[in-house]
Amino acid sequence: MNFPSFDIQQLLISIPPLLFALTLHEVAHGVAALHFGDPTAKNAGRLSLNPLRHLDPLGTLALLFVHFGWAKPVPVNPRYFKDPLKDMLWVALAGPVTNLLLAIISLILLKFMVVFNGSIPQSILIPLASMLQISFMMNVMLCIFNFLPIPPLDGSRILAGILPREAAMKYLHYERYGMLILLALMITGVFGVILQPILIAAQNMLIFVINF
Repeated sequence: MNFPSFDIQQLLISIPPLLFALTLHEVAHGVAALHFGDPTAKNAGRLSLNPLRHLDPLGTLALLFVHFGWAKPVPVNPRYFKDPLKDMLWVALAGPVTNLLLAIISLILLKFMVVFNGSIPQSILIPLASMLQISFMMNVMLCIFNFLPIPPLDGSRILAGILPREAAMKYLHYERYGMLILLALMITGVFGVILQPILIAAQNMLIFVINF
């Protein structure tokens, strides 16, 4: 089974899992921040499941067409946290972990569809199976992409929470250059080199589970 090509039909099928993945990723950040005492995302209406509140146009298009992307970051104010670096670690971790859980759920649902495909009309089975397959791959992609320790990705906040405080502050000082680094990695194709083995492994896992 190959990852679906992005013709018009597949593009339309890709939109629901994409919106769901990006929305829950950002809502997870906001809920985690609220848990640690920061109501900023809640007050800004960013705990909503309305995807329009979370989408970044460029990041959404990038995820659709080049298989990695981003949403509009949820506002977080570390001043509300008792331990800003440590609490921010958990807030940052909430996003990619949510994508990992969504990937696992998509895979389980897809397996159920394969097992019970005889009782599901093909007109429903085929697009829904494609949607779940895309959901699995997109969520794996979002999870891995956001774990990269490059500011302002979630991985940078996670790493800052692990580092000694002085080293963390020096590391975060370079956040202003993060987007330039990301663009350079995209343009030079380094992201492809890093992420391709992961995507191949995810695709092989998808094939194994479906055929098991």
